[in-house]
Amino acid sequence: MFFPIFIQGLLLGFGLIVAIGAQNAFVLRQGLRNEHVGSVVAFCALADAVLITAGVMGMAQALGQDPGVARALALAGAAFLAFYGWQAFRRARQTQRLEATGGATGLSRGSAVLQAAAFTLLNPHVYLDTVLLVGGIGAQHAPPSRTWFIFGASTASLCWFLLLGFGARGLAPVFARPRAWQIMDGLIGVTMWVLAALLLRHVATAG
Repeated sequence: MFFPIFIQGLLLGFGLIVAIGAQNAFVLRQGLRNEHVGSVVAFCALADAVLITAGVMGMAQALGQDPGVARALALAGAAFLAFYGWQAFRRARQTQRLEATGGATGLSRGSAVLQAAAFTLLNPHVYLDTVLLVGGIGAQHAPPSRTWFIFGASTASLCWFLLLGFGARGLAPVFARPRAWQIMDGLIGVTMWVLAALLLRHVATAG
């Protein structure tokens, strides 16, 4: 019963987190250097889980106070997912690569976690993605299903950072190939459009 909700959160989480950016490059770099990987991965995954939970619960409270906002928020979420998917398809036509270069060497555990915190929390897109978008979509579900949605989105974040950090040595050559990112962006585009269609169907049935 709750498995489709879990999968929705999982796919949305993967679609939003898998992208070329400073945070992913930093995690990959730490993995390649085998330096405080567990601490960095744990912080990034935990931060995402906290932001996702806060977003879903906060949005749910807002929707509970004003149910009329739910439909508008769902439509806005569908539009954003469609736009995000379109952007992914555009990226798929370009050549990109993820390189773990730069940064200080020999970081202490505290410095590594602080850098991970900066890459995570000082990025304005993380709040748009986790708090507003994921929160707004997750809040559409009833409380039991809502928990599974949070679990799915948080699991995607944890799996991605584990893969990126502890599988860095094997993944680095793959992520250095533009073709790999083109394929991944294409899959993300399809996923985002499917989720947008499902959200529109939810709005239609709820209306």
